[in-house]
Amino acid sequence: MINLLHSKKDSTKFQILVEIAANQPNVRQREIAEKIGITPQAVSEYIKELTDEGLILSDGRVRYKVTKKGIEWVLERTAELKRYAMYVMEDIISHVSVWTAIADEDYRTGQKVSLVMRDGLLYANTKQEHAATGVLISDVKAGEDVGVTDLHGLIELEDVKITVCKVPRVERGGSKNVDLDVLEELVKDSRYICALGVESLIALKRIGKEPSIMFGAKDSIVEAAFHGLSSVVVSVDEEVPQLLNRLESEGLVYELHDLRK
Repeated sequence: MINLLHSKKDSTKFQILVEIAANQPNVRQREIAEKIGITPQAVSEYIKELTDEGLILSDGRVRYKVTKKGIEWVLERTAELKRYAMYVMEDIISHVSVWTAIADEDYRTGQKVSLVMRDGLLYANTKQEHAATGVLISDVKAGEDVGVTDLHGLIELEDVKITVCKVPRVERGGSKNVDLDVLEELVKDSRYICALGVESLIALKRIGKEPSIMFGAKDSIVEAAFHGLSSVVVSVDEEVPQLLNRLESEGLVYELHDLRK
């Protein structure tokens, strides 16, 4: 669920943080108030709250700076908005009349179903209640694809976690210089594992894991995140800067682990 769209308070905090980040360190509360349509007094109260929460720092009446924690807070909400926008653009606007889902059980034409995202795929079922609902356009057997129309509500996406594991290039030891115990711990529960570089592929093979994808991994990670699917990407060190730039440009939050011994 996209909390930012349901909470006026969080939405206002988000806008204030963005304005401060764009104009720091010299920020005028009146200008922020005019831009986002609230009173200067309200801006002042929000800034006090943001300061108490450690999201901004202040060293004077008009000097503010967004903290690392504040940037992470903005990035997390930006990622939520972007994922939702991608769904609107790709699955609503371009396919406004019918969505495609996978049936959990056998259903009949005209049955009302709930829609839920699991492992990056949309499923239809009648046993669980979810915010998004629709009506089936045909009979369907369990596990088959089916069209869903008359859609209502927001599809709930799981919180996405992206874990980036950096391994050394072969000149620096390659997979032989990887802490395999740590790697195994990081990937053990992951349903989506990506490999960037042969060194990464071999490191995964050494712990008995096969990557879900190797070619086009950067794009795949982003698309998976927009579909609510968390991932672990094992990357050779020279590819990591470009990978992180891509994730940051998409507003996606990640954890970075250096697996060199």
